[in-house]
Amino acid sequence: MSIKMETANEHEGEDQASEEDQMSPRAHSHELVRQIIAIIESTKAIGEYRKTQRKECHNLVRRLKLLSPILEEIQETDADAGIDCFKMLKAAFQSANKLLKLCHAGSKIYLALESEGMMVKFHDVYEKISRAVEGMPYDELGVSEEEREQVELLRVQLRRAKKRTDTQDMELTMDLMVALSTNNERNADSASVERLASKLDLRTVEELDMETLAIGKLVKERRGHCAENTQQIMLLLNKFKRLAGLAEDRSMPKYLERRHPSVEIPHEFLCPITLGIMIDPVIVSTGQTYERESIQQWLDSNNQSCPKTGQILTHFSLAPNFALKTMILQWCENNNFQLPDKEIEPYADPDQNPKILSSVKTLYSSKLNEQRDAVKKIRMLSKESQENRILIANSGGIPALVQLLSYPDSKIQEHAVTGLLNLSIEESNKKLISKEDAIPAIVEILQKGRVSAQENSAAALFSLSMLDENKVKIGCLNGIPPLVDLIRDGTIRGKKDAITALFNLCLNHSNKAKAIEAGIVKPLLKVLEDQKLDMVNETLSLLLILASNPEGRLELGQLPFIKTLVSLIREGTPKNKECATAVLVELGSNNRNLILAALQYGVYDYLVEVANSGTERGQRKANSMLRLMSKAEQIPPST
Repeated sequence: MSIKMETANEHEGEDQASEEDQMSPRAHSHELVRQIIAIIESTKAIGEYRKTQRKECHNLVRRLKLLSPILEEIQETDADAGIDCFKMLKAAFQSANKLLKLCHAGSKIYLALESEGMMVKFHDVYEKISRAVEGMPYDELGVSEEEREQVELLRVQLRRAKKRTDTQDMELTMDLMVALSTNNERNADSASVERLASKLDLRTVEELDMETLAIGKLVKERRGHCAENTQQIMLLLNKFKRLAGLAEDRSMPKYLERRHPSVEIPHEFLCPITLGIMIDPVIVSTGQTYERESIQQWLDSNNQSCPKTGQILTHFSLAPNFALKTMILQWCENNNFQLPDKEIEPYADPDQNPKILSSVKTLYSSKLNEQRDAVKKIRMLSKESQENRILIANSGGIPALVQLLSYPDSKIQEHAVTGLLNLSIEESNKKLISKEDAIPAIVEILQKGRVSAQENSAAALFSLSMLDENKVKIGCLNGIPPLVDLIRDGTIRGKKDAITALFNLCLNHSNKAKAIEAGIVKPLLKVLEDQKLDMVNETLSLLLILASNPEGRLELGQLPFIKTLVSLIREGTPKNKECATAVLVELGSNNRNLILAALQYGVYDYLVEVANSGTERGQRKANSMLRLMSKAEQIPPST
């Protein structure tokens, strides 16, 4: 069916081209202008864009709209010139329209992973529009001086846009790296996943439902290509679903594996939350039916609305839908369909809330043993669920935990800082913790506390530094040197948490200088050589940030480091090669001698390989490096 439609569309395009060929030059020119104006109007109506590309989309739409007045003016003239220009402009605007639609309805996860690649697509569109308007015959078209100035303004904006090279969101990059890690044991991991879900607006069941559909469309279009990228997308989708209270085994890939290729499950048998066939359907107060397990998890996550309709639930009782269950079982029997095995999970402990209230109250006790037991319970409860984290904060747990950070008992300190770390996963709690001025005490534990307390303090600083004002505060309170010490002398887990925290902190310009002054470069270079740490990509990403600082470039621009980068480009993983090439581009852009040194280490052939078969970003960085090398070899060495 799709083949017939494509063929029909092709013939339609041929018929349209044939009709345009038969038009007079004036009619043809006016028809092209009419079509371009129609594209601009359709672009205005696209709607809101994904967060990761929103700013660039608005810039592109604004630039397209700049041409509307001149096109309307041309429509009113009798000129028959500019056909070639308008053909180019139409093609450019069609490309822009397609790109904007992708940024409106495409997979949010895909657009985040390919954020830099999307920027290249925007640059391609700018290039097409620029070439088209540069050939516009103003005099023949009778364009007014005022409208010419608008076109010139557009050309200046396009030139500026094309000069922007790497607009990568480094904070987003690190969050993606941490979230894509298969090791979920670190406290910093859950904080990164939480922040990423917030950044991408993938926290509610409705948002995840739409994302699942968008990913399904993407997978279908790819037809098996880009398998590694698709796997990463699905890994993140599963993590976001778990965060929203949905079980991972209800994710799209496993659900699709359960389906029989020859059997289509009736839509009314599918749970609106998980998209899986229902085993124990129940009715909520709005009359909607869900799988019991999924709606219970939704309610346990402190949600009070119906996921499908958005209406507030008048009560939270779940009535079994016996009629629908009978229909599902009958349909399964008639179609020889095997229902998936259901693992019964216990619902939330009804005594959980009293436990939290009692434990928070005991935090204020004057008895050491009671306090120690209470803070330990709060630490464990705060890790269990979003509902617990919200209730602990609402019950006054945060001020008590902050006070206990300074208590002269190492075990209480450790439980308190870990409890605050867990609570800080909630965005609203970050602000409450900051308001209680917890950062000075956390920095002190990082400097003097037990090893495990230091590790969790580093993770807590990472989580709290998601607020920009805290980045500055942590730097001013001398929080960076002990993090550098943790990279140098800490355990494997401590090193990882410290690197993640420092990456976030060094996004602030003044903190880069503090980290370099604290001696961060040498321990980071040792981490690169330690295979047990498996932190090559995160370390290189932090080094890339430091390389944007003159002092950082000076420390990194040594031959042993250049040799290490070349080694990673030669034999590292695809992501290693991408990150190492990015650092080499940053250093080489500011120092031609480093480019020549890399050439002596044989980097040229390795870069050609990355340019041909590396990751998308790796290919772009490799091509940038090859261009720099071409220029460097043509210029005499500086003395």
